[in-house]
Amino acid sequence: MNISLTQLEYLLAIDNYRHFAKAADACLVTQPTLSMQLKKLEEELKIIIFDRSKQPIIPTEAGAALIEQARIILREAKKLETISKGFDDSFEGSLSIGIIPTIAPYLLPYFLGDFIKKYKGIKLIIQELKTEDIIQKLNKDEIDVGILATPLHENNLTEEPLYYEEIMVYAQAKHPLTKKKKH
Repeated sequence: MNISLTQLEYLLAIDNYRHFAKAADACLVTQPTLSMQLKKLEEELKIIIFDRSKQPIIPTEAGAALIEQARIILREAKKLETISKGFDDSFEGSLSIGIIPTIAPYLLPYFLGDFIKKYKGIKLIIQELKTEDIIQKLNKDEIDVGILATPLHENNLTEEPLYYEEIMVYAQAKHPLTKKKKH
């Protein structure tokens, strides 16, 4: 079998954009190049990956399974680069963060300036997104990390608390809530 990582990257771009021209632009190649690589991949695997009769194009059942596996393969391939970079003292690349708008203006100022000064070789890409969009982009490897309110109860994501927020109730002195014990 002769499948390249580039073919898998093109495959994921087509899945993400559901349009050949937009996927080709995102991959910085011509549409014929992208189409040819997809055709080679389909011939190699002896399956049709996308139903081109629909607009936007959609994966076939076999294509959806293949796309899922391609995401895993590319994620694992990215780890090779991470491991090799771990043996030198430089940090380079990009870090894509999805963050919910309700906490972005309060949390980002705490670490953004220091992070940029300390890791000059890292290009930060920050997107304010709704929770469901962050989860979707994490699952599709379109962003590296998400900062949102938890718990999410998503089995395929790992959650690490950054902080805990105290919640306060303001009430009149005679209100029944003022008689409750604090936890």
